[in-house]
Amino acid sequence: MEFVILTGMSGAGKTLALRSFEDMGYFCIDNLPPALIPKFADLCNQSEGNINKVAIVVDIRGGLFFKDLQKVLENMPMEVNILFLEANDDVIIRRFKETKRSHPLALDERIIDGINKEKEILEIFKDRANLVLDTSNFTGHQLIAKIKEIFTKKGEKEGLSITIMSFGFKYGIPIDSDMVFDVRFLPNPFYDPELKHYTGNDKSVQEYVMAGNKTAEFLQKLEDMVDFLIPCYVDEGKSQLVISIGCTGGKHRSVTISNKLKEKLERDGKRVKIYNRDIDKGK
Repeated sequence: MEFVILTGMSGAGKTLALRSFEDMGYFCIDNLPPALIPKFADLCNQSEGNINKVAIVVDIRGGLFFKDLQKVLENMPMEVNILFLEANDDVIIRRFKETKRSHPLALDERIIDGINKEKEILEIFKDRANLVLDTSNFTGHQLIAKIKEIFTKKGEKEGLSITIMSFGFKYGIPIDSDMVFDVRFLPNPFYDPELKHYTGNDKSVQEYVMAGNKTAEFLQKLEDMVDFLIPCYVDEGKSQLVISIGCTGGKHRSVTISNKLKEKLERDGKRVKIYNRDIDKGK
């Protein structure tokens, strides 16, 4: 089991970091009292492998409970990775002022007083951490991307989950689309009596659509566009991407192009699933 304890300075970005772990499929808990960590670890071990990646935020918000963390870490029956987030004092102060929140240790004092108290309490855990990450110069998106870069193991597929959705314009554009491509200009098998009742999942329909003068050129440009955009979405911290491809009825051309794009992205090692929204409509 991969077990990560996420701790560090208030205002250093632990909430955003936890979001990154959620995107990577970790079972995540925020502000768990340290004394409950071994019990939760036991529950995970009893899950028969269904929970094999865990990330838990433990910090000074736990108040009196937080003092148990050192003892808990010393007695954990498994290897625990500690990720410690910190930032410059001026950055933390600015972040608290922007959010109009009080520092947990400075409810009636200046923010800097709370920061100094917190540094003293957390020093032992910073020294013990497997990784200390200074987030002073990170935007939210950059922090999310950095966490994913660090904790995505070599050989795993890219963290972005891609859904290619074929649809028919006559039934409306999917509202969860990130990109929409119109392929109604391609040859339409609907008007061929022998192909009308087949779909873009059938070889005969695919051959008909791909035989069009502009189809191969369009597909190449579509693949180039997607290749350009995917890293941009990853850099922005996006974890799910919906690429919608539409024709008139969502049965022939859009399904064909969706299948071709899926094949290409899978060859590139992407996590892709396909959803043919309207393929069974209009029968």
